[in-house]
Amino acid sequence: MSTSLDKLRQAMESASPAQGDKKSYNDDNYWKPELDKSGNGYAVVRFLPTPTDEEMPWVSYFDHGFQGPGGWYIEKSLTTIGKKDPVSDYNTQLWNTGIEANREQARKQKRRLHYVSNIYVVSDPKNPDNEGKVFMYRYGKKIFEMLKEAISPAFEDESAINPFDLRDEGANFKIKIRKVDGYWNYDKSEFDAVAPLFDDENKLNDINNSTHSLTDIISPEQFKSYDELKTKLDRVLGLSGGVANSTAESVAEDMEEVPWSGVNTETVAEEPVIASAESTSVGDSDEDNAMDYFKKLAADS
Repeated sequence: MSTSLDKLRQAMESASPAQGDKKSYNDDNYWKPELDKSGNGYAVVRFLPTPTDEEMPWVSYFDHGFQGPGGWYIEKSLTTIGKKDPVSDYNTQLWNTGIEANREQARKQKRRLHYVSNIYVVSDPKNPDNEGKVFMYRYGKKIFEMLKEAISPAFEDESAINPFDLRDEGANFKIKIRKVDGYWNYDKSEFDAVAPLFDDENKLNDINNSTHSLTDIISPEQFKSYDELKTKLDRVLGLSGGVANSTAESVAEDMEEVPWSGVNTETVAEEPVIASAESTSVGDSDEDNAMDYFKKLAADS
């Protein structure tokens, strides 16, 4: 199913994480690049069209990943589907205390943004067995911005392409990874020349029919409840209620003087108050290796 450039442009301009993902980070349906011995990574993939009967060729979601005295907290955020989330609520409380130590904790616990699309793996030197197969690919803001740039070029001498097209409007995407300051950097990644993935129409149709449903991973039922997440958050951070134990009394006094409902608006609860902290994240450079690190340490949390 091909999606028009105009529709893609409109969707990308208004793109917001209004979906979620319950798939395990170990799910075999997901592909990720790997680094070679020199610390670089290279692969060639083709982003695939919108799955049949779905709206867009990607979904996006927020999650949280951080460690506390009680273990690791690695969970999707309910703010993804427009609901209140205990970590966002707690981060807002921390931020509103005005105490720099609390604000720094909120920064460390900020939401992280991920996107998921279907891809066809053209070349994967580290894992050749992946070549010629369809996977889902989890990526971050850096690559999403490259997709947007392909659809809506910044300069007049550049032609728009449809990165999610398998035929004459699309192009392969060369993923090039370097280690910069200890983090994965994707800045040198780029699209190849516009060309069909294959000339064989039957093969293209087979690839199209092999895409994984993205709507299957965005159902609200795929998220834990607020109470379940709050229980885990309290255990991980060792909370006995309210803000961190060391500031609970002072915050309680402040909230008696200024009712919480008058300070905390709905938009604040969704964390724009710490948007500047979120924007200072390393970003796409550490999305992939961070999740590998988290999943190894989260087994007992």
